[in-house]
Amino acid sequence: MNEPVIPRIDLDALFAGDPAQAAEVRRGACEVGFLVVSGGPIPPDRVASVIAAYRAFFALPEAEKRAVDMAATGSNRGWGGPRSEQVDPAANPDYKEVFDIGFEVPGSTLPVHAPNLWPARPAGFRAELEGYYAEARALALRLLGAVAAAIGEDPGFFLDKFTQPMALLRGNFYPPRPDWAGERDFGIAAHTDYGCLTLLASDGVPGLEVLTRAGDWLPVLAPPGSFVINFGEMLEIWTNGRVRATPHRVVGTGEARISVPLFFNPDPGTNVAPLGSGRTILAVEHLQRRFDETYVHLQKAR
Repeated sequence: MNEPVIPRIDLDALFAGDPAQAAEVRRGACEVGFLVVSGGPIPPDRVASVIAAYRAFFALPEAEKRAVDMAATGSNRGWGGPRSEQVDPAANPDYKEVFDIGFEVPGSTLPVHAPNLWPARPAGFRAELEGYYAEARALALRLLGAVAAAIGEDPGFFLDKFTQPMALLRGNFYPPRPDWAGERDFGIAAHTDYGCLTLLASDGVPGLEVLTRAGDWLPVLAPPGSFVINFGEMLEIWTNGRVRATPHRVVGTGEARISVPLFFNPDPGTNVAPLGSGRTILAVEHLQRRFDETYVHLQKAR
């Protein structure tokens, strides 16, 4: 049996109620674990502007980036240098750089709602990211509504569960694959995402690969201005396996690459146990455990 291709969704048609697009959302969520979407409320030039802002930040001298180094915090806010994350215990820490921001709740003691760290440069960086962060969260919530409908749940099921979301916006910088890299070195090693839905924008440079059910690695091709959508462990648990979390990785090529994922996760106290199971799994406990396993500075704090 041939491996199903990754569905490509026209968001304008989907949000207008096109049943063919809704059927493709179901196939992507339940069979493949990935979608590529285009159109919708966030125009390509907005995405390009955000990627340019991240590119300017990552080009700064390392000393400036270290001023907002998340290694000095107990959270995942700010810059993470090369080898600051290890998503696969069987692989070496990833050689990418990252910059993370999240949803701030003043006075909260939860690391998932910690204050953001902002660099002095580049100019306009904070405003650019904060604006896009709000737009991306709104789009992700609409997409979750489409997923809910696709699996037979009320389209509004998720609406009241993302009022103070554990939503992380990240810029990834993947340098050209280093000459020293071996078989255990990756831009990001094979993993499944930890949360619910990931909304990924990129500069169009290839690199992302997904693991097919046949055990092959399939490149994900998405032009600039489109988004790659995938689903995480939390949503797979929550939907009792109806939505699929698919392993993926970035090995790296001879070309640098920037991607911008929004990891969209619910409020900390949300029960994400399988629907109808009568069990309780708090979203914050699942997510914090996975963060503690991944971020090198949090591994050391355990």
